Amino acid sequence: MDVFTVALFGHREIDDLRRLEKKLIPVIENLIRTKSFVSFWIGRHGEFDEFAASVIKSVQRKTGAENSELVLVLPYTIAHLSDYENYYDQILIPECIYGLHPKAIITAKNQYMIDQCDLAVFYVERTFGGAYAAMKYAKKKNKETLNLFYDDLVQD
Repeated sequence: MDVFTVALFGHREIDDLRRLEKKLIPVIENLIRTKSFVSFWIGRHGEFDEFAASVIKSVQRKTGAENSELVLVLPYTIAHLSDYENYYDQILIPECIYGLHPKAIITAKNQYMIDQCDLAVFYVERTFGGAYAAMKYAKKKNKETLNLFYDDLVQD
């Protein structure tokens, strides 16, 4: 199966969730419509992650989830992991980040996600923080990127 992997990143706090939703929905719909199978990878470290996951689930309910999945990518095992197993299609904890210093583990998880993805989608409005660092890393790795905060969406 040809899997198109999309990694999503954004700030811990989002000032305008309606703006994010308006920009994210068409991207998710277009990917599901045009790719044979889409694997959406997302963390769980703040408002962006939780909101984007709910937008993806909403689009899947509307369009069907046969050709897409929502994957939770965690840097370590968390308490009550079973609570997330019903919401996400898969939970991934990359083996390559085991044993890293706690201050480096989130960055390493983000870099792993970028290394594995075909497209990195961002909602980054500030030039600091983990989401901004992830966006810089993706551009350094010449990954296809889309920053929904600034970029115009290209429609078919």
